[in-house]
Amino acid sequence: MSTTPSRRNFLRTSGIAAAAIFGGAALAACTSAVSESKGGDDNATPVRGGTLKAAIRTDLVPANILTNTAAVPTVVGLVYESLVRYGKDKFEPEPLLAKSWQLAADGRSISLDLRDDVKFHSGRQFTAKDVEFSIRTYADPKWSAQLRSTAASVTTFDIVSPTRIVLGLSGPINNIFDLLDTVPILDSETIDKLGTGDTYIGTGPFKFVQRIPNSQLIFEKNPNYWVPERPYLDRVEVSIIPDAQAIANAVKTGQVAIASELGYRDAENLGKDGFKVQNLERAEIQQYVGVNVTDPVLADVRVRQAIAYAIDRDRIVAEVYRGAGYATNLPWPKSSPAYDEARNTRYKRDIAKAKELLAAAGKPPKLPLTFAQGFQETAQIVQANLAEVGIDVELDPVDAATFVKQLTGQGFRGLWVTDHSWAQFVPSTLTVSAYPFNARRNASRYESPAYIAAADGAWQRPVGNGPEAVAAYGKLSDQLLEGLFLIEIGVRYQQYTGSKKVHGFDWTRRREPVLTNTFLS
Repeated sequence: MSTTPSRRNFLRTSGIAAAAIFGGAALAACTSAVSESKGGDDNATPVRGGTLKAAIRTDLVPANILTNTAAVPTVVGLVYESLVRYGKDKFEPEPLLAKSWQLAADGRSISLDLRDDVKFHSGRQFTAKDVEFSIRTYADPKWSAQLRSTAASVTTFDIVSPTRIVLGLSGPINNIFDLLDTVPILDSETIDKLGTGDTYIGTGPFKFVQRIPNSQLIFEKNPNYWVPERPYLDRVEVSIIPDAQAIANAVKTGQVAIASELGYRDAENLGKDGFKVQNLERAEIQQYVGVNVTDPVLADVRVRQAIAYAIDRDRIVAEVYRGAGYATNLPWPKSSPAYDEARNTRYKRDIAKAKELLAAAGKPPKLPLTFAQGFQETAQIVQANLAEVGIDVELDPVDAATFVKQLTGQGFRGLWVTDHSWAQFVPSTLTVSAYPFNARRNASRYESPAYIAAADGAWQRPVGNGPEAVAAYGKLSDQLLEGLFLIEIGVRYQQYTGSKKVHGFDWTRRREPVLTNTFLS
């Protein structure tokens, strides 16, 4: 058994640590008046019981339950658990359903020792067979899971006992703990209902009760949860409120105690009025302009460079994010070992340079710019920026389900604006996993042997940090800057806004609410 890993070598070794159960991320209940909503004390004594009333803007799409989109983080965070969980302050895996682990010296296998006191919500005991089933299911192309390629690298499952399993890997990879942190442990007996929205059976602190499409998700306390005397709450009711102003009003009037996906201006105003606004740091989201490089005009890299020089990133950060983020040219947040300030400023706003590139490439015809709910402000600024340099853009708003279908199915006609995630994990995960960046099949239809080589070179090494890894990430960053099939805008923080009467909330790196220690005062 190895000792607790350092930041430098955490992907080589791992050890036993006290199980860390994070507080809940951003759900809360309150039917009191506004004055009561704004009360509270972060040093309050835990109180048992109560119903949390929360709100999100986008409903669950059951078929996307393993994609981390829309309401998926809410369901996964409350109902399911993974084998390990990354800490936010330290980029190291911590025990969850796996008590301890040992990564082989050659990086080709990892042994996991599991908790023996965990049961599914159905009452069935959690065992090593469930680990195998969950990873195999996650690797199934049917579910379009973004870490599917990493899951497929687990080639053998040696079940030593109900509480010990050895995963054989196809070769050394430096993001195996990303996978173990991400894959929810699924119930094999109800897997046929997973994609229909009929039921969700996990091992987490809350049990799924009901889904009312486009209206509400309801959860109740798991009375047999393996963490003693947790959770504190009896019930969680999550309302689906698509309109940004309506969700802000629900927080302000105390109809819900806390909500995500408010507009940044609404959150800023509520913060000034005494409500709590929490930036989900170490769970960053990056906003970008995507490019279909098979479009005859956008196939010319000079046009893509002109777009990159034209975008006013600082304006978007200031006006749209209200300062809750920062401009970037590359996908890596400042907390990433791949972050490089010098490379990150290659495409500073330069109108003259953009016009020069377009003069050489030729004026393009009008281009479509597709976006879904929540991205209109950014899309409008991008449209205005491109008009300044001579590129006409037609805004193309679509619903969320259509947008996800186009993203995963390579269906965009020209440009699009949205967010990506996964850069807050081991950097190689982004370019071998995420839909926009996947070196072998991405939403831009971008193909490059050099990019594939750089992505594999960053991934297929045993260490995720250190000089060799940083050098590999530099090569990967150079490929992204040269190919420019995605044009980064900036890092932004998702926020939760609500009552100060909600205590003990926290979040995973995937922005999943974990309400184990959450209580109301």
